[in-house]
Amino acid sequence: MKKPTIYCEPYSIKDGYDFEIHYVSYLQHDSYSCFLHFHQVHEFIFFEQIDGSYFYHQGESLLADFEAVFTPSMESHNFVLNPRPKSWYIVQFMPELLNHPSISQFTEILKTGLHLRFSTEVQQKIHQLLGWLLTEFNENPQSHTCKQLFNSLVTIVCEYGKSSLTSKQTPLNVSNSYQKLAPLMAKLTQPTGVNLSLEDAAKLCHLSPSYFSRVFKNHFRVPYSDYMIRHKLYTAARLLSQTTTSVTDISYELGFSSSSYFIKQFKHHFKITPHQYRKQLTN
Repeated sequence: MKKPTIYCEPYSIKDGYDFEIHYVSYLQHDSYSCFLHFHQVHEFIFFEQIDGSYFYHQGESLLADFEAVFTPSMESHNFVLNPRPKSWYIVQFMPELLNHPSISQFTEILKTGLHLRFSTEVQQKIHQLLGWLLTEFNENPQSHTCKQLFNSLVTIVCEYGKSSLTSKQTPLNVSNSYQKLAPLMAKLTQPTGVNLSLEDAAKLCHLSPSYFSRVFKNHFRVPYSDYMIRHKLYTAARLLSQTTTSVTDISYELGFSSSSYFIKQFKHHFKITPHQYRKQLTN
């Protein structure tokens, strides 16, 4: 049986794992929080119930029930969702998995963000397979069966997804202005990037602070300072899920003035405390 989990991001692939699968569900009035972010793994999201938009730095696409999106590693993305019940499977995997002989033919297809629609028959096949994969993953995430189910999932999605792409869904090219932010986005993948000031970020991108601020807000829809606070909180959530580092040490590592201020900000954004978040992951 699939086990509902509140809050979809940030899932992180545990050391030694090639991929992870989780099931996420929200009631109509459950709070949902997400912002434009990226991670170093590829990600499929297979929706059951959904009403909103998939937003990424090249564009925006409206979502409907039983559709799917693919986001490659380092692609900025988020979801703006309307207040209704919503649920989905999230499958994150290491990019090198696409080197496996059985799915390497799909490497070109999975190079950029995709919004995929399927026939009712294919939807049923995909979600049945997702249920099997989740059950097997929860029982033995590194089994041969689990890996075979994952490869089958990628194969079905790519084979049927290719024919579902329309001009509206075809990935857009990265804009020239976004390319100017590339040095910053690379820096933010490193631990030292979490405390980068606006001036340092602008200098890194060879832009004036004022022009950098305009470009950044144009693509990320929030000021740089707001984004960085959220980036720190998402980094903290990943550290809570991947390590045993104490909440106090995480707060200082990420440049918060005190652990109490960090806990307050974390709870404000995620609606639970860091301790509760870590406990939820181990249940």
